[in-house]
Amino acid sequence: MPQTLGPRTASSWTTHPAVRLLIVLALLYVFMLGVNGLGDGFKSLGQGVLDSFFAATENPFTALMVGILATTLVQSSSVTTSLIVALVAAPDNPLPIANAIPMVMGANIGTTVTNTVVALAHMSRKEEFRRAFAVATCHDFFNYITVAVLLPLELMTGYLQRSATALAGLFTGFGGATYDSPIKGAIKAGIMPLKATIEAVTGGGQLGAIMLIVFSGFLIFVALLLLVRVMRKAMQMQVEGAVSRALERSALLGMLVGVVVTVMVQSSSITTSLLVPLAGAGLLTLTQAFPITIGANIGTTVTAFLAALAVTGANAEAAVIIALAHLLFNISGTLLIYPIPKIRNIPLAAARRLADVAVRSRKWALLYVVVLFYGLPALFAVLDQVLH
Repeated sequence: MPQTLGPRTASSWTTHPAVRLLIVLALLYVFMLGVNGLGDGFKSLGQGVLDSFFAATENPFTALMVGILATTLVQSSSVTTSLIVALVAAPDNPLPIANAIPMVMGANIGTTVTNTVVALAHMSRKEEFRRAFAVATCHDFFNYITVAVLLPLELMTGYLQRSATALAGLFTGFGGATYDSPIKGAIKAGIMPLKATIEAVTGGGQLGAIMLIVFSGFLIFVALLLLVRVMRKAMQMQVEGAVSRALERSALLGMLVGVVVTVMVQSSSITTSLLVPLAGAGLLTLTQAFPITIGANIGTTVTAFLAALAVTGANAEAAVIIALAHLLFNISGTLLIYPIPKIRNIPLAAARRLADVAVRSRKWALLYVVVLFYGLPALFAVLDQVLH
């Protein structure tokens, strides 16, 4: 009898909602430790290294490509935006807000590689692949069009930075609850032993700073990875049900489902990748999937706000500003493209045409992924180094 009940008891214990909540809170705490440690690590590197990093991202188009390439390599815009928030808020300001905004835009583009790769799994079945690839790439085209319009506008007017700064000022006017919360005391208490251990092992200096940066980046990556897995297991059935209900109603509801699901699972890639097999199976159309994809774009900005909660010191407001800029960028893209049918049809038509080309020759689909998400950013990075 004990042998029969033991595994069941263990299984029920690990899936208990209270236990899952504690795991999620613990992972969020580890994530915030990583963000805080990353900022401290860059502070310890020294001004010369920080100046070099500043110069590397001073060109907005290079910064955009860095955001794309970094996100495609780690397969998570959440990791990229968290690192950007930590750099913006670091005491010696290695990454000014103006330089960080193009990187955030690049992270938005880079995150679409996941669902595009998922679509390649349908290559052996022609019509299924056509539907799946169109749904996957409409996300690519939407984000590229948004960046193509809003990046030049931001460079000319600085409207994202100005708007985000104004909003951050409003938030900080309500007593500064975000910056003086107990969360920051807990984070400081957790980061001090880590820094002391690394200093004892390395002797401090730049080697210690590099170790702190590497370990903090590892904490961010692992915490988000495990958080996504925990939330995905908890929400899988609810996500599928929410998507199904949204398909039967309005586009606005579809966007809301995309936002809520992405916030719950902490990954826009999961939300959009779920749509790809549904489209391949003919259970939803490109037009139905599009608003959910847009909602996922907006929902993924919550990670930057979580990262901003971990920031302490003089540049804490800068972390909130870049998080708000990320949110405003995605809202602006939605308002720019979706309300007007003729404009809304541009990414949809482009996705359909690319899907037709990919179906005729599968090599074009592979070439599209390699060039757009890896080749183009790498080429821009090399050219920038050569020109300098």
